[in-house]
Amino acid sequence: MSVADGFRELYGAAPEGVWAAPGRVNLIGEYTDFNDGFVMPLALPHTAVAAVSRRDDGRLRVHSADVDQGVVQLDVDALRPLSDTGWAAYPAGVVWALREAGHAVTGADIHLSSTVPTGAGLSSSAALEVVTALALNDLYALGLSGRELAVLAQRAENAFVGVPCGVMDQMASACCADGNALYLDTRDLSLRQVPFDLAARGLRLLVVDTRVKHALGDGAYAERRAGCEAGARALGVRTLREVEYAQLSEALGRLSDETVRSYVRHVVTDNHRVERTIALLDAGDVRAVGAVLTEGHASLRDDLRVSCPELDLVVRAANDAGALGARMTGGGFGGSAIVLTEAAEADTVTKAVEAAFAEAGHMAPRVFPAVPSAGARRLY
Repeated sequence: MSVADGFRELYGAAPEGVWAAPGRVNLIGEYTDFNDGFVMPLALPHTAVAAVSRRDDGRLRVHSADVDQGVVQLDVDALRPLSDTGWAAYPAGVVWALREAGHAVTGADIHLSSTVPTGAGLSSSAALEVVTALALNDLYALGLSGRELAVLAQRAENAFVGVPCGVMDQMASACCADGNALYLDTRDLSLRQVPFDLAARGLRLLVVDTRVKHALGDGAYAERRAGCEAGARALGVRTLREVEYAQLSEALGRLSDETVRSYVRHVVTDNHRVERTIALLDAGDVRAVGAVLTEGHASLRDDLRVSCPELDLVVRAANDAGALGARMTGGGFGGSAIVLTEAAEADTVTKAVEAAFAEAGHMAPRVFPAVPSAGARRLY
């Protein structure tokens, strides 16, 4: 059943429109966005799709084809941060954020369906937020740009849902372009679309969903953010973005807490890795990006300590099988890794990773190509 047909069955009328917003995979630049740093995500073909109509009675009704919970009914005037509304907190948070920003959103009927894997570190929540924001922006003629919608969606996740994420996920979902990676400076939200046609160069980027979600991940993410902020305070800067790579050794020498030192080292070196990746792509030396990915994984594993045995196994098995490079992507503690490989070797690398998982007794991973896709858009 189509999303529009599902909406009609639920609410008794056709929707005013249908919108889509993608999940994302991050090529390089992890845990840098809340430090005002650089990131380089690309949108996936997997999307959250929303059929939506306006309401003028202050009621918000949301339903997901993917969650067995029925229609969640809320009063827009009664929306409060950190209220327990389950999955519906993501679209409801967007309505709250829009109204908090002064936009007269008087209610909506929303029916959602998503192909973005949940728990895989591919920004399924950002896709829900951005598709809701774009639909309401269009229906209420708010005139907000993709950047503005992304910032409001981030506020929904930070303040309403209570997840202290940076802005990368929402910016990727809102602003990525087909066939490109997004080079984003999260300090001023300046962006550049970077052509990323791997197929033309005989390459492939694989996403390996480990199907693992460790419960400690959410609290650990907040702890890393707090540690980075402590490092910035100790160094007398607003954010770690202000610490130049050339100054890293001197900066680390001023930090007495070894945990904070390791977090600072990761953020500053990962910002540098994004800049190196851009330089390599601009020079057409795409294969050399692989080594930067593997280097980034070592930093995430050893300095930030956000990897896990399954993610480490993906990287090790893929590289041993001849991949150009690999790293975990997203928040870590499970989720997904990416693997850059020659297209001709993609099946060999995939089978090697699957065999390594079977030998270790892990659940079989889900492996699929990351095809740079379009950001949020109205379908009809």
